[in-house]
Amino acid sequence: MLKAFVFPGQGSQFPGMCKDLYDAYPEAREMCQAADRLLGFSLTGVMFEGTADDLKQTKVTQPAVFLHSVVAQRLMNIETPAMVAGHSLGEFSALVACGALRFEDALLLVSARAQAMQAACEANPGTMAAVLGLPDEKVAEVCAAQSGVVVAANFNCPGQIVISGEIEAIDAACVAMKEAGARRALRLPVGGAFHSPLMQPAAEALQEAILKTEFRKPFCPIYQNVSAKAEVEPEIIRENLLKQLTAPVRWTQSVQNMIADGATEFYEFGPGDVLKNLIRKINPDVQVG
Repeated sequence: MLKAFVFPGQGSQFPGMCKDLYDAYPEAREMCQAADRLLGFSLTGVMFEGTADDLKQTKVTQPAVFLHSVVAQRLMNIETPAMVAGHSLGEFSALVACGALRFEDALLLVSARAQAMQAACEANPGTMAAVLGLPDEKVAEVCAAQSGVVVAANFNCPGQIVISGEIEAIDAACVAMKEAGARRALRLPVGGAFHSPLMQPAAEALQEAILKTEFRKPFCPIYQNVSAKAEVEPEIIRENLLKQLTAPVRWTQSVQNMIADGATEFYEFGPGDVLKNLIRKINPDVQVG
């Protein structure tokens, strides 16, 4: 029975997140207080007492989801994982869980990532849209036929793909997706075109921070978004993390590969349970906890 640990990304945050763990466990309090000190502002104050709108601030959302995820995993009395993966932002939590990154280093990278992405969104306005009911290949074909920047960004589960790009191109693609037989194709309430070429400025801004950070050999494989394959070499992990902002999240393929490599139980750590639901759709035969 091989256990896989998985970690969610941006969008899973909620007001009051992590407060129950903070109140109940000294280790959680220590990690949360350390995060506040490292970031130079009260992240936990916003997490515990802020509104949903407060939590949507880019400098808050990504560190908040990361912190909640890492704290939750540290506190759970579950055997060491055989493999890990994270969805987009969640890949940083996964890197901590497998020992490739120190908690403090990963938190600072997440904060830098959030600020770089916000700047890229302001410089290159874009958006994303969910497409339901079309195979991967058809979505890619429709995207390629559009003028302007529009690409498949998140392969979440069979029949559920998120596209990303310029606003007009996304709107045109949504019409084309419906004409191609999509059950739904609708824009999402996001502030930018994540995992698309429009994030290239963010990738460049984050590159120096990633190159300066120490990556260690993980004690178990991490299935990274860019390759969907098991990775254990620190330099490959670092390179994939640099590519992640402009490349698609291959979540369906990652989960399929983890199962092919022996994963029988999946445990999601962090706010919400979005990954549990996706994994059940990818393969209903595996255990999800």
